[in-house]
Amino acid sequence: MTAETIIAVDTRINARWVIPIEPAGVILDHYAILIQGDRIAGMVPQQDADHRYHARETIDLPTHVLMPGLINMHGHAAMSLFRGLADDLPLMTWLNDYIWPAEGKFVDASFVADGSRLAIAEMLRTGTTCFSDMYFFPEIVAETAYDTGIRAQICFPLLDFPTVWGAGPDEYLAKGANLIDQWSDDPYIMPAIGPHAPYTVSDRPLQRAIQLASDKNARIQLHLHETASEVADAIEKTGKRPTSRMMELGLLTPRTQCVHMTQMDDTDLSCLVDSGAHVIHCPESNLKLASGFCPVHRMQQAGVNVAIGTDGAASNNDLNLFGELNTAALIAKAVSQDATALSAHQALAMATLHGAKALGRDHELGTLEAGKLADIIAIDLSDPFSQPIYNPASHLVYSDRGRDVSHSWIGGVPQLQDGRLTRVDVPDLMLRVASWANRIRAGSSD
Repeated sequence: MTAETIIAVDTRINARWVIPIEPAGVILDHYAILIQGDRIAGMVPQQDADHRYHARETIDLPTHVLMPGLINMHGHAAMSLFRGLADDLPLMTWLNDYIWPAEGKFVDASFVADGSRLAIAEMLRTGTTCFSDMYFFPEIVAETAYDTGIRAQICFPLLDFPTVWGAGPDEYLAKGANLIDQWSDDPYIMPAIGPHAPYTVSDRPLQRAIQLASDKNARIQLHLHETASEVADAIEKTGKRPTSRMMELGLLTPRTQCVHMTQMDDTDLSCLVDSGAHVIHCPESNLKLASGFCPVHRMQQAGVNVAIGTDGAASNNDLNLFGELNTAALIAKAVSQDATALSAHQALAMATLHGAKALGRDHELGTLEAGKLADIIAIDLSDPFSQPIYNPASHLVYSDRGRDVSHSWIGGVPQLQDGRLTRVDVPDLMLRVASWANRIRAGSSD
């Protein structure tokens, strides 16, 4: 009889519970996750790990649950500096009278750098390890995310009119093509195309975006069917629902991410199913702006992949994805009038595996499996007011445990240790945020 071979790994994490996401609905007790380099080397019962693995570092988390890092599939990171600037307003009033004027006055490269770092700090602190962003100066957002070590899909903006980032579609597309080339095949930064919405981008720029996406194998993310008035206005002007127009143009494909989709009829659902496009649900932003309810349960039953996002902090007003899951699960039950709709486990999958599918990276993100990237978070469930714990998955969704995230690793690199951010200088960041707040207060009162 030969002695069992001992496998050397970089890190061993022992936890009370592990939720791997796949197989669906599974909760593992007293398991260890082994990390070697940037990958998960194994996931075994702790007693087996004692005999089979030797780790350079062992982390004991006896009151924690481990799960894949959360994927926030839609937001406008730099808009964190506009948090609370214009609340309790309908969408178009909020945009036309407050947000767009404020952007024209304040947004530049330094605003985007500081606002994005603030957003990244908040997301890391509450369990997000990958986010999708659609905002001006995407090259700055990409560099900021890369420097911090968080994964990000960076969608460059495309609109018919001039903005602080460019004169129009020609410049946006030229800059965007360069962004895609710069970050091609990077494991952290995933450049994508971000047409703002059907009502702000005409057919010709959209057709060029579709061709660019095909040429570069890039994803497209756009706001679609966010409000009833958007759909009604489109029908009045074009005779078509926006989803039908996008389908006819060829924009809806398995590389497309449709954000919001609060308005949906049978034709819209058929377009989504037939095209293989993904939907990004932003429940709290939709509630706050009175935009409507995304029929998540109906779409999931039809086979549409639905992921989740926070939207920007100017319309949410936080980037805590666990809170978003809580809201999403409750809304799904009320909208479908079915208490079984969007269960706790399904909600967790929406924020992990479904986001990875929308990114086209479910082969290496979204679940805890040997060989996948070690993007992992730990949530401490020792809070006295969290007790007793019968089902940790239910606790994560229905009790909003975002603030209880204690550790995170992205590609095996610690990003959060005992609640402390390892790669963000928080005191310096707070000074920068305070400076921006003073400028915005003074400028908004002019």
